[in-house]
Amino acid sequence: AGGVSLRFPQPSGYLFVEEGILSPDGHCRPFDAKAAGTLAGLGAGVVVLKRLSEALAHGDNVLAIIKGSAINNDGAEKVGYTAPSVSGQAAVIIAAHAVAAVEPRTISYVETHGTGTRLGDPIEVAALIEAFDRNEHERGYCAIGALKSNVGHMDAAAGVAGLIKTVLQLEHKQIAPTLHYESPNPAIDFANSPFYVNRSLRD
Repeated sequence: AGGVSLRFPQPSGYLFVEEGILSPDGHCRPFDAKAAGTLAGLGAGVVVLKRLSEALAHGDNVLAIIKGSAINNDGAEKVGYTAPSVSGQAAVIIAAHAVAAVEPRTISYVETHGTGTRLGDPIEVAALIEAFDRNEHERGYCAIGALKSNVGHMDAAAGVAGLIKTVLQLEHKQIAPTLHYESPNPAIDFANSPFYVNRSLRD
């Protein structure tokens, strides 16, 4: 299973458009006060999926276990074509927790969509807070990160790239830093949330 996002000939740059999703300075700064957009990234990613029982029986090198998944559509509730609603995104996260039988408090890292846009980042964190903070009010225990700070938005390959990053972190038992993060987006209250943006390589 995977995704591919390639364009030929290779693009040499882009025209910045005010209120567009592309960064004015060529940097993607997820969750940062200076976040102003993302970059277009090119790439491909593929993972091999197998039932755990079969993988173990065949002696495969299992790098990660997907405990569950969920999908939804927030339709008319969404903020716009390029941004979901808080309630819709929170609902699908809650559903994924239920399917996987995982308590939010046991999660130490979330790989986010993290586009580095003024609109999208606060919506995403608000949804995560709603999904994680239903029964508990602990603060600062879960790191979040975004691969787009490294490689930009790879469109159809963005999801699998984030999955591969997360699997590599599990394999190496280290959380990678999110680049270009200095201070929080003022529309995001990290101090009163379960989350912090991981800024350095940590165990």
